[in-house]
Amino acid sequence: MAGRAVLLIPHRGDAADEGGLPGDYRKILAIVREADGPVRVRAVHEAAGAGRLGHGKLEPLRAKMTKLAARGWLHKRGDGRFSARP
Repeated sequence: MAGRAVLLIPHRGDAADEGGLPGDYRKILAIVREADGPVRVRAVHEAAGAGRLGHGKLEPLRAKMTKLAARGWLHKRGDGRFSARP
């Protein structure tokens, strides 16, 4: 795209719905929304099945969840847990 950056993960206000997100990111959102409250990265990793969202390690998954939070899809709490935005 000549001179324009293309965001893989759009800002929440720029996207009509989460359908524009890549599959891994939609899966993360679904897991966080189904949880009873704020979740840790490890809980999302375990719910997805080991290795499915980060090649068996937590840091790639944490990076994806942090990116979702930075773009307004999730809320990152001060204690490191994530919750879904209404």
